[in-house]
Amino acid sequence: MININELKFDENGLIPAIVVDNLTKKVLTLAYMNEESLKISMEKELTCFYSRSRQELWLKGETSGNYQHIVSITADCDKDALVVVVEKDGPACHTGTDSCFTAPVFKSDSKAEFSMDSLYELLKERKAEMPEGSYTTYLFEKGIDKILKKIGEESTEVIIAAKADDKAETIYEIADLAYHISVMMVEMGISVQDVRKELASRHVIDHKVKQEKMTGNK
Repeated sequence: MININELKFDENGLIPAIVVDNLTKKVLTLAYMNEESLKISMEKELTCFYSRSRQELWLKGETSGNYQHIVSITADCDKDALVVVVEKDGPACHTGTDSCFTAPVFKSDSKAEFSMDSLYELLKERKAEMPEGSYTTYLFEKGIDKILKKIGEESTEVIIAAKADDKAETIYEIADLAYHISVMMVEMGISVQDVRKELASRHVIDHKVKQEKMTGNK
């Protein structure tokens, strides 16, 4: 751990802080801290910034309730910028959006970024628009029973491929299963973040169990 005194604040006594969502890894906002707000952030484990326009400290969420609980703060190699990883209680932007970064400037057609979040959003669009000839449209038209039947079939295919020790085929079938599970999630209104939160809570529980076992072994 480095000391705050090692950080390089600018001529106005400020340092940029890039706030990142711990679950989604999405960049939420870019704000500024001075030494006092950084100390408050560390003490309260809540983001506290310095407003350049108002020239005062502000604890994020103090009026809106959208607090940002700090997981970690990391300085860059030059020690003149920070990345603050948080778990948020609500929208990060004052406009009410999840992130302040919502206006695309450029996106490569040949290097499209894939994520479970982007797949989920695409499936939501398919359900809203129901384009003809789309397999996803077909599943939504048939409803939950058909979707669940496909999940059962794909689960079996994963087991068969894994039992045969066929890695490539297992990956292929896992991808099919993940797609159909995502369709089910959209149908049921279960978000990717809902699943992340559940997994994160289990990680904490698992960590505690491991600690208890280690203590017991001693």
